[in-house]
Amino acid sequence: MSDVCVESGCWTVEQVASVEGLREVLRGISVLKGQAPEFDLDNAPGNPVELFSTWFRYAVDVGVVEPHAMTLSTVAADGRPSARVLILKDVDATGWHFAINAGSRKGLELAANPVAALTFYWPQVVRQVRISGPVVADSPQVAAADFLARPIGSRQIALTGRQSQIFHADSELEDALEKARVELEASPDSVPTGWTSYAVQPDEVEFWQGDPARLHKRLRYERIDGGWGRNRLWP
Repeated sequence: MSDVCVESGCWTVEQVASVEGLREVLRGISVLKGQAPEFDLDNAPGNPVELFSTWFRYAVDVGVVEPHAMTLSTVAADGRPSARVLILKDVDATGWHFAINAGSRKGLELAANPVAALTFYWPQVVRQVRISGPVVADSPQVAAADFLARPIGSRQIALTGRQSQIFHADSELEDALEKARVELEASPDSVPTGWTSYAVQPDEVEFWQGDPARLHKRLRYERIDGGWGRNRLWP
C-alpha cells in the first residue's frame, strides 16, 4: 500500500496505524484552504434567512459539493446528544425544514426533546452556518409531498419502517424491500404513517467565515421580541 502524504510530509501505513503516527498526520493536514468571498458584516441583512439564502446560492454557484447537506444534532431524553448528516428540504419564514421517519432514533429524540441544532460547512468557501432552536412538525400535506417527491428506492426503504433497528440478515432486508415494492406498485401514493417533515424554528443563527490567520468573521442573529438582533463575535 502507498504512503499517506499531506502537506507536512509522508508516513507509511504502519506508522499511521499507530496513535502517534495518526496524531502527526492530523496535525500535518492544513485547514481553511478554500477561497472565501467578501463578507461585509456591517451591511448584512436584518434577517438570517436572507443571508443564508445568499450564502447558499453562492455555494451552489461556485460548485460546493452537496451544499444542502447539514448535520442535524438532537438530544435524547437522558441528555445524550447525537448527530448525523441530512439533506435540507426548504428554508422559509417558518424555519429550516427536513423530513424523517418519526420512529427513527432522531425522530424519537425530537419527540422527547423537541429542540435541535443544524450545522452547514462549506470548506471550498471557508464558511459555516450554525442554527439552533425548537423543532415543530409541518403539516401532513407537506410531509406527504416530500415523501412522494423522493426517488423510488428512498421510498421503498422508508416503507420498511425499520430504520435504526438491529440488522440481522440480507435476506430480511430483501424481503422487506420486496414487500415495499409490491405496496408501491399497488398504491403509488402510499406514505408511511410516521413520515414527518419538521422545521427548526431558530432562536439563534450564526454565520462564520474562516481565515487562515484565525481572524474569523462571525455574525450571530438572536431572536428578540419577534425580531432579530445581530452581534459580531470574537474569532
